[in-house]
Amino acid sequence: MHAYWQGKRVLVTGGAGFIGSFVVQALRRRGVPDGMILTPRSRTCDLRVPENCRNAVRDRDIVIHLAAPTGGIAFSRSHPASQFRDCTRINLNMLEAAREARVGKLVALGNLLAYPATAESPLREEHLHDGPVASTHLGIGQAKRNMVSLAQMYFHEYGMSVVNVLSANAYGPQDRFEGPDSHVIPATIAKCFREEDLVVWGDGSPTRDFLFVEDIAEGILLAAERLEPPGYVNLASGQEVSIADLVRLIAERCGFRRRIVFDTSKGSGDPRRVASTDQAARLIGFSPRVTLGDGLQRTIDWYRKSLLEPVSR
Repeated sequence: MHAYWQGKRVLVTGGAGFIGSFVVQALRRRGVPDGMILTPRSRTCDLRVPENCRNAVRDRDIVIHLAAPTGGIAFSRSHPASQFRDCTRINLNMLEAAREARVGKLVALGNLLAYPATAESPLREEHLHDGPVASTHLGIGQAKRNMVSLAQMYFHEYGMSVVNVLSANAYGPQDRFEGPDSHVIPATIAKCFREEDLVVWGDGSPTRDFLFVEDIAEGILLAAERLEPPGYVNLASGQEVSIADLVRLIAERCGFRRRIVFDTSKGSGDPRRVASTDQAARLIGFSPRVTLGDGLQRTIDWYRKSLLEPVSR
């Protein structure tokens, strides 16, 4: 067992979700037995209810806090108030429950949406508070930024050990490939296997930073092990790719042969969003291991085997 996790009882909120399931796998690889890992389900443990949070953190040494109302750009654009409300309620409830239970450390997962809409890329941690969050994801972006400030406040007043990681766009096997909650990579993969043209929102010019889910899980655990409170670091690939190039790469690897149509009547989002990984490398020794090409291939292969082949049988 990794020395840091020896004897520690871990709560992973959102542990049954996309990123959470990979965090649990990473904990197992570090030697943490299943009996020491608690992953409450939202259907029976609504974290918007304070008592549920108090029950969840009871006797826990470490909290890895991943739970949040998520979705693609269309969802965030149409639900800013409810996303902010629910995410903020969950964050405050978890912080208070962890404080009361004297949890040893809480690691919260944020994302690059917390950065100002006008921030220069590559995004650097010292510029997190330099301007307003983009209107396309105002609710979730503001809530994630506020969690960084809350970590500083709880450390200052209570001496509580809270740290944040701000992640690039996650992708990988087991993601949501259909519906309003799906993001660009899984949604594009799913569209490539339909008998129709591939329609992409916007003109394809914006650039993004994508990080394979296993790398995100590793970064979260490194932050638990090494990041001093109330610190926060980016978890990113440090490499930017345009949406147009990304879509064409996915289409090629999926064997897609129909038309790719860029619907310029739909919004494209921020023109550029890629993050610096300097702080994460220096403070927690984080370095992404999976390239975009390899990660996409693994994701496509999983989709074919797990979602397409069972349907075709």
